[in-house]
Amino acid sequence: MGLNCGIVGLPNVGKSTIFSALSSAPAEAANYPFCTIDPNIGMVSVPDPRLDRIVSLIPTKKVVPATVEFVDIAGLVAGASKGEGLGNRFLASIREVGVLVHVVRCFENPDIVHVNNKIDPAGDIETIDIELALADLETVEKRLTKLGKSSRVDKESAKAAAVMMPVLERMKEALSEGKSVRSLNLSDEENALIYDMHLITTKPVIYVANVDEDGILEENEYVRTVREIAQSRDSEVVVICGKIEAEIAALETPEERSEFLEAVGLEESGLNQLIHSGYRTLGLRTFFTAGSDENRAWTFHAGDKAPQAAGVIHTDFEKGFIKAEVYSCEDLFTYKSEQKVRENGKLRLEGKQYEVQDGDIMHFRFNN
Repeated sequence: MGLNCGIVGLPNVGKSTIFSALSSAPAEAANYPFCTIDPNIGMVSVPDPRLDRIVSLIPTKKVVPATVEFVDIAGLVAGASKGEGLGNRFLASIREVGVLVHVVRCFENPDIVHVNNKIDPAGDIETIDIELALADLETVEKRLTKLGKSSRVDKESAKAAAVMMPVLERMKEALSEGKSVRSLNLSDEENALIYDMHLITTKPVIYVANVDEDGILEENEYVRTVREIAQSRDSEVVVICGKIEAEIAALETPEERSEFLEAVGLEESGLNQLIHSGYRTLGLRTFFTAGSDENRAWTFHAGDKAPQAAGVIHTDFEKGFIKAEVYSCEDLFTYKSEQKVRENGKLRLEGKQYEVQDGDIMHFRFNN
């Protein structure tokens, strides 16, 4: 299981620069719209100091961090849902991701073309919102038409349509006004009904305010606008300077990166903040496995039980789950060795109903 983020926004807002810094695998970045032709995909290691500390206490041959997948999707413009720009080709890519990372330009620079020739975060966000809503509206209208035909086939079909159609009609009304399905706060039952439609506007959104070097330390009016919009939608905002992040990514060692961050007055890179924001937004957590062969971070959903966590490693682990040996990484940091953790009674045997906690170190027992 991994975190899957789609980077969206208007052309020339800095998406590809941020993607390149994230993945250290440069996407083409140029000063004209539609520079990104095919979606770029990059796998990024999740920064987690706990894994480094585990490695220092439990030496191992191999270290594997958790990963995040980022997809850099071409800039959308007004009319994208009807094929303008690169249109539906990229709207289809957005349907595949778990969370939308909406990059908003929050800096002035006459040398970098803005597709609308002005810096207007609220207007830019509205343009993307409308295009995504219109794309979903087309999907909903097609489903309504299909249900209308199937309801005339037999009683069972008519009964299913009677349950589904009121939900679709509510969504159609909201989407027609440029609002997201997410804003309707559908119930779990209603979300289950529409799950197979893979609607874009049901996805959580993180807003990235892309600023210049001055804007990273002193918040400008553009960032404040983005924050106000995000707050009204219960979304998180991460402020990033794409140029600074690109410079950090070019440095070879963690020590060099730390020195650079200190020099520019930052405690943590904006990209690390973005990755952590993505984890929170999707309700993801991390557990660890540790031993002489491999120390590894694994991603799971908050609330998962021990067998589900075992299944993240291999489906056979979940099917044959017996027990899990569990202790917290914080106990390891306190007692300095797994043996001392055992001696102090901090290692536990947990069964199928155990709810895995963030930072657990786990060894699974299972039947082959």
